[in-house]
Amino acid sequence: MTHTARDDDEHARTRERAQHVAFERWVVPEIPVLYRVALSLTGQKADAEDLVQDTLVRAFRAADRFDGAHPRAWLLTILRRAHLNRVRVRRPVLLRDGESVQRDLENTGPSAASAEEVAFSEQFEAVVADALRALPDKHRAVVNLVDIEGLSYQEAADVLGVPRGTVMSRLHRARARMRDRLDVAGIAPRKGGM
Repeated sequence: MTHTARDDDEHARTRERAQHVAFERWVVPEIPVLYRVALSLTGQKADAEDLVQDTLVRAFRAADRFDGAHPRAWLLTILRRAHLNRVRVRRPVLLRDGESVQRDLENTGPSAASAEEVAFSEQFEAVVADALRALPDKHRAVVNLVDIEGLSYQEAADVLGVPRGTVMSRLHRARARMRDRLDVAGIAPRKGGM
């Protein structure tokens, strides 16, 4: 082995150690958040796990070059890009699935139970889930990220690749639409609520 080859080997080992240290410090603590966001984006546990795995692999490869500033935003950007790559490949299937979901929602009628009965039963969750599913994709994504996953407006903006103000506007519209659906079902009062 020449001196240059040994230097290259040592450099590779040093880089790998740096990757491991950075990964443990910046990435591992964010894995639960990555999973929750991936689940809200994909809607399926298996797809979310695959998306997180893809994100972790990409993050590990770049961990030694990450400067440590805003690790969550960095990881959510990686996750968003990985998700967009997956969606581009699967788009025809997703559109077909979305149409069947929309038909199912249109065939679902309102509940005949009183608001009190619904609020304390499984039907309440079903009506809320239907209201969420009835939202356009861009509005549902914001509700999932901010209201369900607890991300800040800026974190949601980073995930979706849109300005913070767009997140706020979409969230306002989504909440209003959900309130309207819950009001029609007799579950939510018109004022207050979400």
